[in-house]
Amino acid sequence: MDVKNADKWSAESPALYTLTTTFTPKKGAAETIPIKMGFRKVEIKDSQLLVNGQPVLFKGANRHELDPDGGYVVSEERMLQDIKRMKEMNINAVRTCHYPDDPRWYDLCDQYGIYVVAEANIESHGMGYGKESLAKNRAYHKAHLERNRRNVAANRNHPSIIVWSLGNEGGYGKNFEDAYDMVKGMDASRPVQYERAGHDGKTDIFCPMYFPYEASERYASNPASTRPLIQCEYAHAMGNSEGGFKEYWDLIRKYPKFQGGYIWDFVDQSIRHTTPEGKMVYAYGGDFKSTDPSDQNFCDNGLISPDRVFNPHAYEVQRVYQDIHTTLTPEGDIEVFNERFFAPLDDVRMEWTLLTDGRPTRTGSINDLNVSPQGRSKIKIDFGPINDDTEALLNVAYTLKKSTPVLDGGTVIAREQIRLTPERCRMARPSDKPVDYIDRSGGVLTIKGKNFTVAFNENNGFIARYEVDGKEMLNKGAMITPNFWRAPTDNDYGAGLQKKLAVWKDPGIKLKSMKPGHRNGVATVKAVYTMSNVAATLTMEYAINGDGAISIVEKMTPEADSKEVPMLFRYGIQMPMPARYETVDYYGRGPGENYCDRQQASDLGIYRQSVTSQAYPYIRPQETGTRTDLRRWAVLDESGSGVEFTSTKPFSASAIHYTIESLDGGPEKPNSHWGELTQDDVTNVLVDYAQLGMGCVDSWGALPLPQYRVPFGEYTFNLTITPVKNRF
Repeated sequence: MDVKNADKWSAESPALYTLTTTFTPKKGAAETIPIKMGFRKVEIKDSQLLVNGQPVLFKGANRHELDPDGGYVVSEERMLQDIKRMKEMNINAVRTCHYPDDPRWYDLCDQYGIYVVAEANIESHGMGYGKESLAKNRAYHKAHLERNRRNVAANRNHPSIIVWSLGNEGGYGKNFEDAYDMVKGMDASRPVQYERAGHDGKTDIFCPMYFPYEASERYASNPASTRPLIQCEYAHAMGNSEGGFKEYWDLIRKYPKFQGGYIWDFVDQSIRHTTPEGKMVYAYGGDFKSTDPSDQNFCDNGLISPDRVFNPHAYEVQRVYQDIHTTLTPEGDIEVFNERFFAPLDDVRMEWTLLTDGRPTRTGSINDLNVSPQGRSKIKIDFGPINDDTEALLNVAYTLKKSTPVLDGGTVIAREQIRLTPERCRMARPSDKPVDYIDRSGGVLTIKGKNFTVAFNENNGFIARYEVDGKEMLNKGAMITPNFWRAPTDNDYGAGLQKKLAVWKDPGIKLKSMKPGHRNGVATVKAVYTMSNVAATLTMEYAINGDGAISIVEKMTPEADSKEVPMLFRYGIQMPMPARYETVDYYGRGPGENYCDRQQASDLGIYRQSVTSQAYPYIRPQETGTRTDLRRWAVLDESGSGVEFTSTKPFSASAIHYTIESLDGGPEKPNSHWGELTQDDVTNVLVDYAQLGMGCVDSWGALPLPQYRVPFGEYTFNLTITPVKNRF
């Protein structure tokens, strides 16, 4: 059949045609079968996988067929929802792990434009990869071939399928080598991949799992490496994760033969379940019978929840995967790069906002962006004069001019925040207004001013009372204390950090000396502690003025002969406040939670949010709610009164209605569920100089990148707590 000038199918422009086949028997009625089909070419050339001659980037995810109510039975409505979520997240490719999917899924990928790696139903991981592997067992030769034959025969007419996968984690041997030859004989138009074939076995694509950054760069930079590198699984999205995801894509965008990968995985694989107490939870292994085989919540490593709600780390993937990138040129122009390979940017408009110290001051839009595929264009934006004494940022958003078959007109498909002036972080400088008096009696050091009272417990040196305008800032029985611990994440448990770092849960803090004083009427307190379990000294210095502002210098100094001490989860303070403090008002990264290695989707700005909304209900409770790069962080009651934290450098903080203990599963990870939690009667405020990153390489041992760790060493944290009144 000769078809001239056909529109080519790609994930960006999924052009489809109808092919009608009619069979007319000698007797009886004719039978007509229409199918949707497309024209496109897939090839490997110069160590790259090309679609229609272009080395596309595969911004992929692995997708299991899972519904929270239907289990493995997924409706077409749910499939359409998955397509929509993928498009919203800028995902352009999916791997059908680890079996052929419902035929309707391939139809939808054809229709809406998703590249597919179609995998055969083979996995024998449990049999091992050595001589006992079923890949080397002749008795299973026919099974390997039959399953691959059926996969190809049933699905080869789908243009969305660009790669055949022979199976998953089944070892490597003659059974797979023969399957490769058979598939190539059935369909020479598509590449064939298999992860266990490595980079020198029978596979057209080097498709490893969880290849770390260094190994990826070594392969991608080696001229002797002749196959495209596209990870079949990477960036394990389990729990509070996807820290360091940007660093993978820095490499992908740097090295031509590194063309992306498939995140493990797309959706948390839990089902809706009601506990005997009547609470809805997302259930996982071990929740039904104690005798069931179980790997606990290891099925919950998705970008979205079982109900298809974005998990917080999905927004990071959305930002890193986006197709439009904006930078500032040395001349002060804005350069727009179109990372698409086939479509220009004539379907989007640019909307920009100038922020001055976090507040919008000017806005504008550009309706016509003349940027071709893989092209760049410089644009002048007249955002006016900028005061050098301010922190100026330019927010850029790209919105669809009109609706697509999946996304509504006005949908933002890419964002960028561009720095126009240097970073600025100002710590509040309390006045030298003197306090009214200092009293030391009954084991309590009390400092009073006209509208406040601060009291130190002399047995431990910590602030045990902080009252301003008749309102208690501390929860009943609580104190402002140093803090080095967090509720372990799934990645923390996988690396055993709940045990390796356990000394920081109780570093052996013991008051050595406490010295009150005053400086020009401002009260001062210096408390020195030994930290016997980590061989360090901690000094807490306070300065309290007549307005009730508290300046704190928290300094940790390792002893000269200190033994080897593990890194910290975090370095900062904890201040449990009464639960009525229900609002956070801050200038920093938001609107969602973010961490030192997961900041791409979180723009600097001024945000006002409820404390109730700060914690995210991860299926298994863990650390949540942190915001980073803070310039200021205020926690307020309904009248707009409370306290505000500032520091000499950007810091991180959280305020949630849960204690660390409520979210901490302990040394052995339990079967626990967010749906079983009850909020604690507290607004627990954690303010950090630094916190360990989340990591994403894998969830069974990998640590965050070195630059996102908190190694044992000397730290000094300067912060000020300032009373706030009637901010609303």
